[in-house]
Amino acid sequence: MNIKVCGITQFKQLQQLDGLQIPFAGLIFVKDSPRYVGEQLDKEAVKNADFDLKKVGVFKNPEMIDVLDAIDEYGLDIVQLHGDESPEMCEDLSNEVEVIKVFNVDATTTDIDELVADYDAVCDYYLFDTKTTDGATGGTGQKFDWAILKKAKIEKPFFISGGIGMDDAKQLKKFSHPDYYGVDINSQFEKEPGVKDMAKVLAFVQAMK
Repeated sequence: MNIKVCGITQFKQLQQLDGLQIPFAGLIFVKDSPRYVGEQLDKEAVKNADFDLKKVGVFKNPEMIDVLDAIDEYGLDIVQLHGDESPEMCEDLSNEVEVIKVFNVDATTTDIDELVADYDAVCDYYLFDTKTTDGATGGTGQKFDWAILKKAKIEKPFFISGGIGMDDAKQLKKFSHPDYYGVDINSQFEKEPGVKDMAKVLAFVQAMK
């Protein structure tokens, strides 16, 4: 099972994740996020690092030029789009890097396949996250009902996200879908926003084996 650790703000922690053979690490480029990369990471160090992990830049309704600049400056391997980005934008970016399109799920969501249909040909992965009752998305620390994914065809590798913690490892291992590709973890594995508790991350990696 592939694990993506999102919200990294320290170069040392990128190195540690690479050492743990975590395949994906998320860098958040959303300015109002408490895990916003800002000036916390040395761009050149990140770009030139010899990592096996893939660096994922997380954006929400960005300008195209800002995404392209970040790809170049940080050497991003993947772009994750967390807002209302169009299929056309996904397609344009997919000419540069791999693309993860995020879809927010709440109690009113009834048809996952309809939700993703317009993006089927223009991105590489999906990620399903929680939309709360007050409309908040991303980094909410809350879960959605994963059962809705089992009813869908989807037909593209996808990540499950949203409030995942240590106690969820057993259920995540049991979850079954032919396109279930990975798990995205963030706030439940932190000492403070943007600073991961690597002992917890390691314990989760071991629990998922």
